[in-house]
Amino acid sequence: MRGGEVVHLFNGKDGEFRGHLRLASRKSAYFELSDQLRLQTERADLDYCFAPLKQARLDYLVQKATEMGVGGLRPVLTNHTQIRRLNMDRLRANIIEAAEQCGVLALPLAYEPVSLQAFIASFPKDRLLVFCDEKAEISDPYLALSGLSAAGVSLLIGPEGGFDAEERALVLRASHVVSLSLGPRILRADTAAVAALSLVQAAIGDWKSPRR
Repeated sequence: MRGGEVVHLFNGKDGEFRGHLRLASRKSAYFELSDQLRLQTERADLDYCFAPLKQARLDYLVQKATEMGVGGLRPVLTNHTQIRRLNMDRLRANIIEAAEQCGVLALPLAYEPVSLQAFIASFPKDRLLVFCDEKAEISDPYLALSGLSAAGVSLLIGPEGGFDAEERALVLRASHVVSLSLGPRILRADTAAVAALSLVQAAIGDWKSPRR
C-alpha cells in the first residue's frame, strides 16, 4: 500500500473508522483515523454450540457462524465428536477473517471446549436451548420455533454421528429446550450449522422484522 491510501478499521469495541496510511519511515507506518463510519453494534445473545469437526470443515463452520451473526461459539465434546483438541488461536483468526470480509463489528466470543454433561449442567434455566434433533416430534422447524422467546438462545448441533441415546435424553431434560428438525435429509454438520442458524435467525433472531 502507498501512503495516503484509505482502509476501514475496527477493533470489535469502538465501531468502524476511516484510516489513512501514513509512512513514518521505510520500516514503520501507522494509520491516522478520521471520521467514524459506523457505530459499534451489540453482540447478539445467540450462541452456536457445536461438536468440533476436522480442521478444514471447522474453519468453514466458524466463518459461516460469524457471518450469520452469532454472539458466541461454544465447542461441546460428545461421545461421537471427531476432534478433542482445538486450536483456539486458529478459531479466533477465522472469526476475525470472516468479520473483516462481511463487515461484522461485534466479534463472537470463542469459548474453550467443554463436555456435553458440563454444558447441560451449567446451562441457565431462563435461556432457550434449541436442540437440532432428527427425532423431533414437530417436523416443521419453523413451526417449532414460532412464538418462542427467552433471555438469549443457544443452538446445539451434534457431531457427524449424532448424539447417542443417553446424550439425547440428557439434553431433553434441560429446563427450556425445543427440538428442531432440519428436514428429511441427513445433513453434514457444517451444512446443518448454516441451515439451523438461518431458521433461528428468521424465526426468533435479528432477521425477523420488528412489529410495527
